Amino acid sequence: MNQTFTGPILTTDGIPLKESLKKSERRNKTRAFLLVAPLLFFILITFLVPIADMLVRSVDDRQINTVFPKTFEVYNKWDRQGLPPEEVYETMFFEIKNSEGFAIGKASTRMNYSKSGWKSLLKKSKRKFKKIEEGPYKEQMIASDKKWANRDYWLALGQMVDPTTAGYYLNAVDLKYDSNKEIIRQPENRRIYNHTWIKTFKVSLLVMFFCLILGYPISYLLATLPLRYSNLLMICVLLPFWTSLLVRTVAWMVMLQQKGVFNNLMVMAHLIADENRWKLMYNETATIIVMTQILLPFMVLPLYSVMKTISPNYMRAALNLGASPLHAFYRVYMPNSVPGISAGCMLVFILAIGYYITPELVGGKDGQLIGNWIAYHLKTTLNWGLCASLGAILLGVMTVLYWVYNKLVGIENI
Repeated sequence: MNQTFTGPILTTDGIPLKESLKKSERRNKTRAFLLVAPLLFFILITFLVPIADMLVRSVDDRQINTVFPKTFEVYNKWDRQGLPPEEVYETMFFEIKNSEGFAIGKASTRMNYSKSGWKSLLKKSKRKFKKIEEGPYKEQMIASDKKWANRDYWLALGQMVDPTTAGYYLNAVDLKYDSNKEIIRQPENRRIYNHTWIKTFKVSLLVMFFCLILGYPISYLLATLPLRYSNLLMICVLLPFWTSLLVRTVAWMVMLQQKGVFNNLMVMAHLIADENRWKLMYNETATIIVMTQILLPFMVLPLYSVMKTISPNYMRAALNLGASPLHAFYRVYMPNSVPGISAGCMLVFILAIGYYITPELVGGKDGQLIGNWIAYHLKTTLNWGLCASLGAILLGVMTVLYWVYNKLVGIENI
């Protein structure tokens, strides 16, 4: 007699099979998470947290608002006509006099970004204000330093009244706030960033183009030559990775200078006169030449990895069907290498747009890129807000370009 079991299927331990499978799946997921947790934690600490901190710094203006909160409160009541009233002077006087040296130093650094001279004014005034016992304060402050009677200094405070600001981003594209928080252009002598942005993208595109022109035939040879020859050629491609970037850059400096190897050879060959030596150093040309040589392997390797998978039978079939070698290459081989072209171009462009060491050493004044300005403000002016905004703009532009690339080519095709 047949018996029908309608209950749940059990394991040998008497646990329902469905429940046991869920428990096993949870255990596997937990084990997998624990395996990747160190890498996840490392990426979080070294990549995501710095990016988040950069984005916060690019709009943070609290270092001055926490030092002069009462001054800004009465400052907002001022109509911006003439000099501020006594109330503003009095509030500023007490907040300068009673503030700590470290806090006033950070605030004065921020104020100096808006109007040069604030730092020395506050430092000098803090010493002199100790001798002032009672008001009225406006006349005594002006007597201690004539800058307190300069309306431009007071108007500059209008750019800093809010704890968050877009002023750093405006500065990064040669704009700024006026005293009424309206956007205006920087003075002619301070419009430097838009030109640098254009030059950065131009140099990056040219380096990418030259790397593609030089790297494509090299990759083709690597993929089609017999193994013993292609291995030797691959060693030549990888050899620069075994040499310091600084050493390679200095070697190019020796070669490209006016009394260097290249110009000497040109003079010895009577191709140019000794007095007409080419200026190949400390300009944009030097930056493009050296960056092209340094980044060339990053174009060759993606191209080679794709070309190696293209069967030579495709070209043979096209030739057998009557196509010329050039036509077969253009219509058959090149379309199959597009994923390698796109991957190499994207990799070289991303690396080139943020380059710093090479333009710093060989670029001179004309070959500086946006990365050099970021380094300058980090080390010299300590304007971290401007550095953060320049970096954030660079990150945003690259994100947009990556999105466009994904829409046109598809990241899955790399």
